[in-house]
Amino acid sequence: MTTTRSCSLEPVILPNWRWQPFLDHAVVVLERFNPTVYPVSEEFLEKTGATGSKAQPIAVHTATWACQTNKFRQVRAACVEAGTAASVLNLVINPSCLYDLPFFGADLVTLPSGHLIALDLQPVDRSDPLHTKLVWDRLLPIFQRWKPLLPDGGPIPAEAEPYFSPAFLWARLPLGEASDVLISSILFKAFAEYLDVYINLVHEAVPVAEERSRFLLNGQRRYTSYRAEKDPARGMLSRFHGAEWTETYIHQVLFDLDRQHAK
Repeated sequence: MTTTRSCSLEPVILPNWRWQPFLDHAVVVLERFNPTVYPVSEEFLEKTGATGSKAQPIAVHTATWACQTNKFRQVRAACVEAGTAASVLNLVINPSCLYDLPFFGADLVTLPSGHLIALDLQPVDRSDPLHTKLVWDRLLPIFQRWKPLLPDGGPIPAEAEPYFSPAFLWARLPLGEASDVLISSILFKAFAEYLDVYINLVHEAVPVAEERSRFLLNGQRRYTSYRAEKDPARGMLSRFHGAEWTETYIHQVLFDLDRQHAK
């Protein structure tokens, strides 16, 4: 393990990383909230390794960027660059339970089998119209504009449906030049618009009453517990960095809500 970054707002920069423009855009947008450092243990800020065969090893570089504000409990980006084996940006904005806000989630993944794309403003409680109506009214028109331009990702498990909105943008793209064009143009614009909707909601958000805050916190706990249990990156990260490091990373960095509220 090699650590070269400090626990600061210094952005992640990975050589030849496909998703760098997406993270760079998000960092610039988030600067308007004057974020402060979200503490991440040194062992998870940056880690290097290798995958593939002994004869032809592939370098692996995993890095974490994180910040916080009064309305964001935690913003964190998990970034992986492993050449032909994988290239990943997993960006999640976790709102404070003092504000009636959804999560912002972006999973941008390149594997040898192709690209997996997921964008959404994910509800704390999908069944609560007070929480969802404003979000979906704004987001659905954007979804309907971009969805026809990207290949469908296929069905999602029934157990996952409560954690996504009707504007869940889910796509699978084959590797190749045509998909590279879609990513740099169509997907980047969709990502920027989803983030803009979220940022506008955040600007408008006002503190909620204590009872509502407890309701939101319970919903956030269900969401983060599900995401930690079902994290699709678990197998990949375990191959790259070992199971022990991966489980600690998932539960103490990526989805750390219960740990934080247990303090």
